[in-house]
Amino acid sequence: MNNFKYLICASLLLSACAQAPKHAVSAQPELAVTVAPEPIAEVAPVLPNIELSDELLYEYLLTEIANQRGHKALAVEGSADIARKTRDPRLAKRAAQLSLESGDMNKAIDAFRFWQEIEPAATVATRMLSSLLLRGGKLEEARLEFAKVLKADEPDVGKTFLQLYPMTASYPDKAAVVQLMRDLAAPYPEVAEAHLVVAQLALAASDELLALNEVRQARKLRPEWDTPVALEAQLLRRSAPQQGLELLRRYLSGYPQASQIRLQYARALLEQKQYKAARDEFQQLLRASPDDVDLAFAAALISLQLNDFSGAEAQLRQTLAKGGKGLDGAEYFLGQLSEAKEDEDEALAHYREVKAGEYLFSAQLRLVYLLNKRGKLDEARHHLQQAQATTNQQRVQLLMIEAQLLREALQFSEAYQVLQQGLVKFPHHPELLYEAAMMGEKLGKYDESEKLLRKLIQIKPDHAHAYNALGYSLLERKVRIAEALALVEKALELAPDDIAVMDSVGWAYFLNGKLDESVKMLRRAFAGNPDPEIAAHLGEVLWVRGDKEQATQLWQDSLKANPDNVPLQAVMKRFLP
Repeated sequence: MNNFKYLICASLLLSACAQAPKHAVSAQPELAVTVAPEPIAEVAPVLPNIELSDELLYEYLLTEIANQRGHKALAVEGSADIARKTRDPRLAKRAAQLSLESGDMNKAIDAFRFWQEIEPAATVATRMLSSLLLRGGKLEEARLEFAKVLKADEPDVGKTFLQLYPMTASYPDKAAVVQLMRDLAAPYPEVAEAHLVVAQLALAASDELLALNEVRQARKLRPEWDTPVALEAQLLRRSAPQQGLELLRRYLSGYPQASQIRLQYARALLEQKQYKAARDEFQQLLRASPDDVDLAFAAALISLQLNDFSGAEAQLRQTLAKGGKGLDGAEYFLGQLSEAKEDEDEALAHYREVKAGEYLFSAQLRLVYLLNKRGKLDEARHHLQQAQATTNQQRVQLLMIEAQLLREALQFSEAYQVLQQGLVKFPHHPELLYEAAMMGEKLGKYDESEKLLRKLIQIKPDHAHAYNALGYSLLERKVRIAEALALVEKALELAPDDIAVMDSVGWAYFLNGKLDESVKMLRRAFAGNPDPEIAAHLGEVLWVRGDKEQATQLWQDSLKANPDNVPLQAVMKRFLP
């Protein structure tokens, strides 16, 4: 065989073997490369004139078999060797492909360099090489290759800049990649896309001033292009929101059909709490896209914010009529509207129709609340136990609500049992520990309550209410008074402005004989919250200190404001004839 044309037969085999296992690429994400989304017209390669010897064919077949059997290193070495021997661009391309799939960055770079060397017109080789150099942190080398790509694509260089953005955006050193793109963009000062890409990268690097300057250059060069307008408004969102709004408004006056800009404008108005104007924009979008459920839903929520309940209801029912996305949200907010109208039957019906989505959990809780309000405790508990929770915090919340319903129904033992069952699943959850301890205290299970509170303190040493609850329990039972004082003082140290803790400390001072300190602390607590139980404590301390007239007046004033308070009545009965 005197001519390499016979290698065409082998190249057919190459094409078949080139279908490497899919996992070969995906297993090496660090070599993933963004390529142009459109096919690139390549110049037909110049093929070498070389004899296809038995040895050459054997080496080629051995390489492909090695690749198929998973011997990647052997396949890479073999393909590189045969490409160097033949200098055939098709085999150089195959060697580059195998190196890329192997995950060996350096060998992949060498292979693409060789392919580029023997086939300079292969723009894919240059693009792939530039991306690999970038991924490997070789920025200066990557810059040279990217410059070649841009030069080759000068008739459509703007599109090429946009294609380079996703490659460079993922580079970890954001400042370095901004400088790289500025260097590449410098020869193209009249290309709007170049300025836009620099602006996008600058924003990612937190250089908002550069981003703003560059995006304004892009907008100046292509005033009809909506992307720079959107980015500039985004940049102005925090520093000059009204300026951003005005930019969007002016653009829409010239290009009223720009729906994405109008949507951005509507959302920006909403952020600035210009609800009526925002609703007008959403409604204009809705008129252009009457079947867009999301737009109808957004308009309805804004109507709710404006207290336009009839408008909100009409839009929510319109959402339901259209079907598709947003149905669960529409049902939830129709339930809210029904509650506002005090139509509980209709509210329950809407909440029952919420089947999924972000409002499901809230709908389930509203359903439970309304059922319990109607005296249907068992049904409410059933719904709580069947409710779909997606996080452990939601699961704990369901347990806490069930215990609260039982507590309100004076079923304290059942409430304690629910909390104990919850602690089996979540033994270290602070809220469950605290609530179970409080319920144990109410049931007279003092030892168990103390164990739970001490466990909570161990888990959360800064939990002021745990110290306070344990200390106050000892004070109420008049046991270990000195220890109780230390506990509530620790609580006050952690929560110096907590009224309940002040009351506990004041009462502890009283039981430890520190009457003046007790009065001072209890007055401070009562000034913060004129609670009848604080009044009961303060009055008792004043009475014991000898200020009986002042104590009597305090109790009588508090009783007028709280005629049904049992602790206050009990104290007055003990001291007043």
